[in-house]
Amino acid sequence: MDEKIIGKLKIRFDDIIHTSEDGTVEFWYARELQPLLGYTKWENFEAVIKKAMIACENSGGKVVDHFPEVRKMVMIGSGAERYVLDYALTRYACYLIAQNGDSRKAEIAFAQSYFAVQTRKQEIIEDRIRLIERLNAREKLKESEKRLSQNIYERGVDDTGFGRIRSKGDQALFGGYTTRDMKVKLGVKENRPLADFLPTLTIAAKNLATEMTNYNVEQKDLYGEPHIADEHIQNNSSVREMLGQRGIKPENLPPAEDLKKLERRVRREEKKLMEEK
Repeated sequence: MDEKIIGKLKIRFDDIIHTSEDGTVEFWYARELQPLLGYTKWENFEAVIKKAMIACENSGGKVVDHFPEVRKMVMIGSGAERYVLDYALTRYACYLIAQNGDSRKAEIAFAQSYFAVQTRKQEIIEDRIRLIERLNAREKLKESEKRLSQNIYERGVDDTGFGRIRSKGDQALFGGYTTRDMKVKLGVKENRPLADFLPTLTIAAKNLATEMTNYNVEQKDLYGEPHIADEHIQNNSSVREMLGQRGIKPENLPPAEDLKKLERRVRREEKKLMEEK
């Protein structure tokens, strides 16, 4: 297909994008999409929509979420108005419609590529949001642990003692599992930080307990490894108890994607999208 035609089609598809009132969801109306996909009769296009709905169900999706029915008022020949059935289609719904359309139509061939890219863009955006959340949580934990290391060094505890204190805190948070135990449980290599494989919730929990320890070490002017270790154990136990009240056991949460791999994957996918523009 000629690049100029592709460019015009992309503009036409972009022009009919609608956004939900809260600005969080993009969608397309089926009757506006119909002519852009080369269908002149609504009955024929609706048959394709029905096929896409079946594909959605077969893949485990909820039809009501991706193909919600809407009623629209239209003008008829006599100047009167009547309601017609329409669908507010999510990006995924449009992708399935394109996949189930007549592939001999040039418009369908373009739509298959267009909505595949649109879907991949959304996946990358969601990955990016998750990455930022985890990176922010991880950075806060690094800062609080750095501060704890400085605090306890000033109070007679060396690096080895800091390692023991941190490990005892993990053991309290993870219901008896040591840092090494959790690495084995989650399949983390010995030379990698456990926090790089923890979900954002667990990272935030570790950070909260560490910040509490920092606060009390400074406020109570705690000195020596035994006193500081006891404080850190109590704080991690308190955080664990709070999570437990909500039915959450940190040691049972599945591992998150390796933070380094997630960073590389998001950058790689972003680069691919830039090359496709």
